[in-house]
Amino acid sequence: MHSLILAVFMFAAGVATAPATAQTAAPVPQNVVQFAAAATVEVQQDLLSLTLATTREGAEAAVVQSQLTQALDAALSEARKAVLPGQLDVRTGNFGLYPRYGKDGKINGWQGSAELVLEGRDFPRITAAAAKVQTLATARVAFGLSREQRAKAEADAQAQAIERFKFKAADLAKGFGFAGYALREVSVDSSGSQPGPRLRAMAMEAKAAMVDAAVPVEAGRSTVTVTVSGSVQMR
Repeated sequence: MHSLILAVFMFAAGVATAPATAQTAAPVPQNVVQFAAAATVEVQQDLLSLTLATTREGAEAAVVQSQLTQALDAALSEARKAVLPGQLDVRTGNFGLYPRYGKDGKINGWQGSAELVLEGRDFPRITAAAAKVQTLATARVAFGLSREQRAKAEADAQAQAIERFKFKAADLAKGFGFAGYALREVSVDSSGSQPGPRLRAMAMEAKAAMVDAAVPVEAGRSTVTVTVSGSVQMR
C-alpha cells in the first residue's frame, strides 16, 4: 500500500513540473552572424639580446665546473660595469655539466657550458660591453620588442581591428536588409612575429679574431596582429 502511494505521488509531481520546464527553454537566437576582423602593425625592433657562452671539457667534473664558474664570474664582473636598467641588463643563461662516454659506454670525461645574456634597448652599449668580456664569446644574437613597444603596437592594432569589426558588422547588417546591429559577444587576441637575428658581420667568429671589437648588429622589424572575433544580432 505504501509503495503504491509513493509511485502515484512521484507521477503527479512529474506532471506538475513538466510545463514549468518547457516554459524555461531558451529561445533559439535569430539573425545572428559570426565573423572576425584583424589588423597588423609593423614596428621597429628595439630590444637586443646578446648571448655570450663558453665550453670546457676535462677528465674531472669538479675541474670543468670550476673552470666554467671562473669564466662566468669574470664575465659577470666585467659586464656589470656597463649595466643601466632598461638599456643594458645582465643575467646568466644556461649552465650545464654533462658526462662524456667512451666506446665502451663508460664515462671518460666531462664537458659543460655556461652562458651570460646581455639584454636591453641600448645596442651600442650592449655590443661594447660584450666586446670587453674576454672569457666568453658571442654565441647568439636575437632581436625583439620591449614591453613598451609591444604594448603600443598592440594598442594601435587593436584600435584598427575594432574599427574594422564595427564596419564589417554594419556592412553585413545592411547587406541582409537590416537597419543596424547589436553586439552579442566578442573576443580579442593578439600575436606577434619577428624575423631571425641579423648580423652585418660573419657570424660566430672566434673570440680571438674580435678581441675588443664590438659585434655590428642590425635590428629588423616585428609585426603585431590583433584579431577581434565575435557575433552580432542584426536588427
